[in-house]
Amino acid sequence: MYNSYSMELAGKTLTLDINRVAAQANGAVLIKYGETTLLCTATASAKPRDGIDFFPLSVEYEERMYSVGKMPGGFNKREGKASTNAVLTDRVIDRPMRPLFPKDYRNDVTLNNLVMSVDPQCRPELVAMLGSAIATSISDIPFDGPCAMTQVGMVDGELIFNPSQEQWDNGDMRLTVASTAEKVIMIEAGCNEITDDVMIDAIYKAHDVNLTIIEFINKIVAEVGKPKHDYEHATLPEGIMDAIMSEVPPTQMEDAVFSDDKQTRDENIREVTAKLEEKFADNEEYLAALDEAVYQYQKKTVRKMILKDHKRPDGRAIDQIRPLAAEVDIIPRVHGSAMFTRGQTQICTVTTLCPLSDSQRIDGLDPNITSKRYIHQYNFPSYSVGETKPSRGPGRREIGHGALAERALLPVLPSPEEFPYAMRLVSETFESNGSTSQASACASTMSLMAAGVPIKKPVAGISCGLVTGDTDDDYLVLTDIQGLEDFFGDMDFKVAGTKDGITAIQMDIKIHGLTRPIVEQAIRQTHEARNFILDTCILPCISEPRATVGKYAPKIRNITIDPQKIGEVVGQRGKTIQAIQERCAVKVDIEDDGFVSVSGQDISGIEEALRLIDVIVNDFEDGQVLEGEVISIKDFGAFIEFAPGKEGLVHISKIAHNRINRVEDVLTLGDHVKVKCLGKDRMGRFSFSIKDVKQDF
Repeated sequence: MYNSYSMELAGKTLTLDINRVAAQANGAVLIKYGETTLLCTATASAKPRDGIDFFPLSVEYEERMYSVGKMPGGFNKREGKASTNAVLTDRVIDRPMRPLFPKDYRNDVTLNNLVMSVDPQCRPELVAMLGSAIATSISDIPFDGPCAMTQVGMVDGELIFNPSQEQWDNGDMRLTVASTAEKVIMIEAGCNEITDDVMIDAIYKAHDVNLTIIEFINKIVAEVGKPKHDYEHATLPEGIMDAIMSEVPPTQMEDAVFSDDKQTRDENIREVTAKLEEKFADNEEYLAALDEAVYQYQKKTVRKMILKDHKRPDGRAIDQIRPLAAEVDIIPRVHGSAMFTRGQTQICTVTTLCPLSDSQRIDGLDPNITSKRYIHQYNFPSYSVGETKPSRGPGRREIGHGALAERALLPVLPSPEEFPYAMRLVSETFESNGSTSQASACASTMSLMAAGVPIKKPVAGISCGLVTGDTDDDYLVLTDIQGLEDFFGDMDFKVAGTKDGITAIQMDIKIHGLTRPIVEQAIRQTHEARNFILDTCILPCISEPRATVGKYAPKIRNITIDPQKIGEVVGQRGKTIQAIQERCAVKVDIEDDGFVSVSGQDISGIEEALRLIDVIVNDFEDGQVLEGEVISIKDFGAFIEFAPGKEGLVHISKIAHNRINRVEDVLTLGDHVKVKCLGKDRMGRFSFSIKDVKQDF
């Protein structure tokens, strides 16, 4: 016998079946929202993992193609590695839930979300977020929840809670808000220039919806929730902090961390650690915990300096941005490049322009998205933070940062009709000391403009941090946090946008939520900061998109033809289109609706290809002058090819003004001649004349 619960949520029914499946997991729920169905489980290891100083949480969002009645692509016809959407969903579940587990919990925890059925009216990502929170709340895993999540869309200026997939894809807002019963704990958004006030209103209306879900979850936990199990607490040895502070007084630690140069600060801490290692050489217990103890000492020092003394480690004012610099065209031959520097954070973004046919194909669960013409990727090599390790390809963090910059710029990109290109942007991290994702948005804005992409408005991004005290009123919001303030602070609140509105938000916290005044202040400070970056750095470097794409970028021209004529342009087994591409050194792409895109490096080749296509798809007209090549000579005349697969006959009597006995006396195979269309003969065939047109030879 299993327990079933349901509630009405945003006009649709949310149903939970507990103790029905996956009984060996610590917590499991078969969750349905509309007809979207997922199995969400929470499991924990019996013992802590040895030798780690962090909480080992893994979140998995597993997309099954059977959930939308599709066969997986590829040779194996089996789901492979997680898609980008799955990785991003993992992250948006991880970020609000991680802070709610005990800070000293070292048992492995896995939250698994299996997508089994997808109703386009109920997004599976939202169901996974709710299912993970519910499965963990009813489990015996220590968790300071429950929490809940709501998504908000906007169509025609109206907020829509938990929108359908179509409303989510095509609306002006894609906002996800997670909350506990007291506070907001996570915000993520992609928007079409939403104002600060509208965004704050949407966040807290979503928070109100979350409170109704939490009330529902609490009733379930009270009925079927398991008692939370005990665990081995990861604590420092007794007396170690007093011993460290005796050897390294607080003023000395302040001197060690107070520097605007990351390398200097790291070296200072190494010297402090070496001094303590020598002091505790005979105390194995203290030596084993020394790195964690020094970390805690640094954290306490930095937080005290900021919160009580209003003194940041690099000496800046609370709302001061680090020195800015911007350059474009730093990489030769690429289609567009720009470098943005903010303090010790430096990003170079390179833009590549390609025909629309090079757009990325998407084989996912969203039926509305089958391709992407704009791709933003982010790389974070170890040298950017002065470390050494082999590159193993992009991890979840890199994928997430690239997606955040992509969301920030997507609203200002031109439509395919305005700019018929696919675009790939790659942000290379040269140096990192805080908020490289927002530096990527700044560098990418300049790179796009340098490449000649007619973006609607420039975008800038910045991150705010937070240090809190013992009460909700005791806090400081820091503009432009560096790495140390991120590590030891309570929040990383990233906001990107134009001067007119927000285009992307990502908020991570390490505490149990933010009050509304903190959220409002963070949004206000990021607004002021991104305007400052635009006015003092980006626009003085490049004020508007260049009028044309660069000389190394492909040139593209488009026409539309009658869809019934597509077969004539393609030709038997593709021979006609291949001949056009080879002759003109271009690439020709044809859509089913007759949209034709011709791309190449040489504009003259593109124009010639368009001329040939025009000849192929249009009937000859009386009096029309065409140019073609002699491809066949007969006793009665010569056949002229005007375009691949399209030819006409010039009778021997129409070749020269004087009488000729042999066509070969005037024409040779391969000759290029101009002809005039004489209309149709008595047989209904078009005839042509060479002698009625002045030749160039």
